[in-house]
Amino acid sequence: MSQKAGQKHARSDSQTHEDYEQVKRHLKHPSAKRGREIDADTPYDQLNKLLEKTREVKPRNVLHWFRSKDLRQEDNKGLHAASKKAKEGDGSLITMYLHSPKDLEWHGTSSARSDFILDNLRILKEQLDEKNIPLDIIVAETRGNKTDKVIEFAKQHDISHIYANMEYEVDELRRDIDLAKKLQDEKDMCLNLLHDQTVVVPGSVRTGAGGPAKVFTHYYHSWLDLTKNDPSLLDTDPPPEGNGKNAKKQLQKLFDPKIPELPETKQFTSNEERDGIRKLWPAGNEAGMKRLQDFLKHKITDYAANRSEAALDPSSRLSAYFSAGIVSVRQVLKETKDFNKGKDFAGGDAGVVAWVREIVFREFYRQVTVITPHTSMNLPQNIKFDNVKWEEDEEGWKKWCEGRTGVPFVDAGMRQINTEAYMHNRLRSTYTATFLTTFMPAANPIAILFTDTPKSCSYLSGNMLIDYRFGERYFAEHLIDWDLSNNTQGWEPSYTIFNPVTQAEKHDKNGDFIRKWVPELRNVKGKAIFMPSERLSKAEFEKLGYPYPHCKFTETAQRAKARYKHDLAEAP
Repeated sequence: MSQKAGQKHARSDSQTHEDYEQVKRHLKHPSAKRGREIDADTPYDQLNKLLEKTREVKPRNVLHWFRSKDLRQEDNKGLHAASKKAKEGDGSLITMYLHSPKDLEWHGTSSARSDFILDNLRILKEQLDEKNIPLDIIVAETRGNKTDKVIEFAKQHDISHIYANMEYEVDELRRDIDLAKKLQDEKDMCLNLLHDQTVVVPGSVRTGAGGPAKVFTHYYHSWLDLTKNDPSLLDTDPPPEGNGKNAKKQLQKLFDPKIPELPETKQFTSNEERDGIRKLWPAGNEAGMKRLQDFLKHKITDYAANRSEAALDPSSRLSAYFSAGIVSVRQVLKETKDFNKGKDFAGGDAGVVAWVREIVFREFYRQVTVITPHTSMNLPQNIKFDNVKWEEDEEGWKKWCEGRTGVPFVDAGMRQINTEAYMHNRLRSTYTATFLTTFMPAANPIAILFTDTPKSCSYLSGNMLIDYRFGERYFAEHLIDWDLSNNTQGWEPSYTIFNPVTQAEKHDKNGDFIRKWVPELRNVKGKAIFMPSERLSKAEFEKLGYPYPHCKFTETAQRAKARYKHDLAEAP
């Protein structure tokens, strides 16, 4: 970075809570009708039909196109296939990364995630350089010229095969559809996309009736059966074989590019902030696997019992490595199975069973993304929730962003995300959405299955009645481990509105998590820590310098449920 220590950099308008209207402009979306039309003929299905027409050509130079979700040489399906194909001919393996600053803006990618991606690219480039494999960085100045850049690059370097790992979000699928269509006119070039993000191919787990599984319980048990009956699903691929030494001479210019700097709007507020995030989240596959080993050695045995205790920090903290593809899910599960003494993931260590279930949720969310793509387009899973009339509460939004709602457990979570670019899963997740079955017997059945709705979402969209998409966007703009499938489906609105006081009493029994992140309350004793405005005298509370609650839980929860019931009944 070029900035001096302590030098401030303005974030993009969408990355601050100050410009409320700017955030709203980022949350535009198609109509519910259009969302249903897209679901009826999904981009995922369209792309797969095009890929079925892929012709085989004689290998020359072979290209692997790295995406922001597979930044590793270890167990990379697309990279491994490209390496094998290159060995079939007389050419070289070439790799490329398409850097799109406009996409970082469009998707609201956080400074932490943007920097993490670039730092991992640096490590990956060094690893490939040692094997005489170039990693070129292509910059797309606009969002609309990405496929043209790829084809231009391929023609310039006599590429016969383009390999990449499939991405499942609508924008990315449409990009690959565009590329596949354009390559149909190229007789000596072909496209190959592989499934790398998951153990089980999204969309492939079916119900007895033949349709894709939409309920997690069914998906989970099917996933367990598949991986038990076919252990090869967990097999990993080796890193790519290197090119010959002459590749560095023949492809010299491709070894020269430097890793891009962060765009100005993605700069950290200071070097101290940047260095702190990098220390918390060191880049590279080696760092990720070291983190896994530490988790297996010290935490996983107690994971089932402790996973909801935020103060204990019981999680693996591998989420950032998963979301950027720094480690593969197969690598992780293979190591975990060895720890579990070779037992399948339905038995053995209780902590292993509980943790693997969370990984299966990640796979399930991708299945839901490909079968209901409207969730990638700022539309809720239960599309009727798009008819809800949300409140305009700019003051409440600002308090929520800053962690000053006056509700300690909510504020602690928000201050953690603002400091660590991360939030403990208990603060993000809740239990089954029971209010949906109570109030919406005719609701979209997919909406009933979600068990991972952020607590801050429950408070933001339930008590404050602020559009849940504001929170969804805020998470994208601040999390290092942001993942569209996890994030959008985690923020799915529902009738479940959790009482943050009772949740804190259950999952932060001694108030240690609150005291860590809300220092104004550090010296508050006993259960007063969970709601000091009600459990201390007025004089004692006002000495703390902590705000009164922005809204009252019971009254606002009832308001939200009544609003949802009315507006969903009125939905087309």
